[in-house]
Amino acid sequence: MRFTTKTEYGLVCLVYMVRNGSLNPVTVKDIVRDEQYPSAYIEKILQSLRIAGIVASRQGAQGGYVLTRAPEQINLKDIISALEGGLFDVFCEPDVRKNITCTHHELCGLKPVWHLTQKTLGMLYDKVTLKMIADNQLELFDVHLEPKVKTAV
Repeated sequence: MRFTTKTEYGLVCLVYMVRNGSLNPVTVKDIVRDEQYPSAYIEKILQSLRIAGIVASRQGAQGGYVLTRAPEQINLKDIISALEGGLFDVFCEPDVRKNITCTHHELCGLKPVWHLTQKTLGMLYDKVTLKMIADNQLELFDVHLEPKVKTAV
C-alpha cells in the first residue's frame, strides 16, 4: 500500500498544528514557510480535512486552521479516509475495477488476503491517534497478529 503526497503532507500539517498549539489557529502561510510545501496544495489538503470535520477554519486577522477535536480523538483512519477517500481498496471488487472483470471469482485465493489486509489496516489505523504520531510514540504501539489455528478434534 502506498500513500500519496496528499496524505503525507496532510499528516505533517496536522502534526504541525498539534505541536504549535492545537487551539491556536495555524495559517497556510505558517505551514508553507516552515515545511516548504506548495501553498495551493496545502490549501487543498486543509480544505479536504475541513470537509471531513478534522479541522475548522477561522476567518480574520487572527484566523487560520484549528483541530476540531483533541489530537488523541483524531485517528489515522479518519485522516487517511479524508485524504485518500478510503483506506485500502480490494482491487478485485467489481465496484473498484469498473472496466476489468475478474475471471477467478470463487476460486481466487487472493481475495481473502486483500480483505484481511483491509480489515487489519482499518483496525490498526483506528487505534493510532494524531497525538501518538505527534508525540512520536508509535514505538510503544505493539501489534500482535496471530493466525487462527484449527485444532484437530
